[in-house]
Amino acid sequence: MKEKRIELFQSIVPFLCDWFEKDHRQMYWRSHPLPYYVWISEIMLQQTRVEAVREYFARFIQELPDIKSLAMVDTDKLLKLWEGLGYYNRAKNLKKAAIVILEEYNGKMPSEYKELLKLPGIGEYTAGAIASIAFGQAEPAVDGNVLRVLMRVTENHEDILKEKVKRELREDLKQIIPKGKPGIFNQALMELGAVVCVPNGLPKCLQCPIKIFCQAREQGIEHDLSYAQSLPWKAPKKERQKEDWTIFLFERDGKIAVGRRAEKGLLANMWEFPMLSGRLKKSELEMLLEEAGFRFETIEALGEAKHIFSHIEWHMTGYLIRLSGNPMIVAEQNRYHIQEERKELVPILEDLLKERNWETPATLKKEYSMPSAFKVYKQKLGI
Repeated sequence: MKEKRIELFQSIVPFLCDWFEKDHRQMYWRSHPLPYYVWISEIMLQQTRVEAVREYFARFIQELPDIKSLAMVDTDKLLKLWEGLGYYNRAKNLKKAAIVILEEYNGKMPSEYKELLKLPGIGEYTAGAIASIAFGQAEPAVDGNVLRVLMRVTENHEDILKEKVKRELREDLKQIIPKGKPGIFNQALMELGAVVCVPNGLPKCLQCPIKIFCQAREQGIEHDLSYAQSLPWKAPKKERQKEDWTIFLFERDGKIAVGRRAEKGLLANMWEFPMLSGRLKKSELEMLLEEAGFRFETIEALGEAKHIFSHIEWHMTGYLIRLSGNPMIVAEQNRYHIQEERKELVPILEDLLKERNWETPATLKKEYSMPSAFKVYKQKLGI
């Protein structure tokens, strides 16, 4: 079985490489495969489409052209450059890795696969991509696109989420990577999975350079949604946890309140609008503010929004609240005048506004990095 699989892989190598060299998409990091460019592009391309990455990559390289500038950049500026790409730990790990490269590798990206794996944020796929594309090392780079191609070509029904499956495929590929063309071969597999053997919808089999070798196509199960064993196969994920939140855009004198999230956990250390667990109705919010003694001019409902993280869904409702006077002073004054059973409302609202920065929408847009989870509410402010 293993021997037949390797033999099949060997058969597709020349067809793949020839197709890629004649018909691949043009990308700056492909035509200029410097180690730094390959690294940044591969990290950006995780969970993000090529079309979206092009602009981010160009801006990122303009601002941070090399490893030293990345290691020295202020974290807020780094996150602002990354804003909209999501999965912000990727950006934080880039800086951590740049610092390690500066301190332990004399500022030069290590070329060996095992050394690349030691860097923060670099796993087996990214290490293989950098080693092969930037340094010509015979290392496989197996991402989701590559897995999909390989499982269909070999009609393999194993669970692609299992590490054992990925490990075996990496071992097989390492035996057939063509000499002098490891980067071409790896990129060809990635490209085929991205534009021909696509993840969503029917694969474009008539355009495939290796269709004559594809066993799944021969069986008619390359992507049949009505068939339980459509390829590639993976075990169903656990249902995401759902959380309800109320988002507050507090406005005072033309400025909006924002604060930092906790240093650990989801969206760690990023800027956010004040939030309260649960989804309040407008009438409930008005009552809450009035009973706590907060003075406000208007409350504008901003609508519902949903944001999906890898393991959590946020279901949100938002409000723009135009305040009169300093809410913290008002809350302190009212602490002693409202009824005893209502006093718990004051600290709840105080917590929403503690340690907040008050900034104009223009300043927020220019200087503050805020997660795309708040996109709908940022747009209400013109951000």
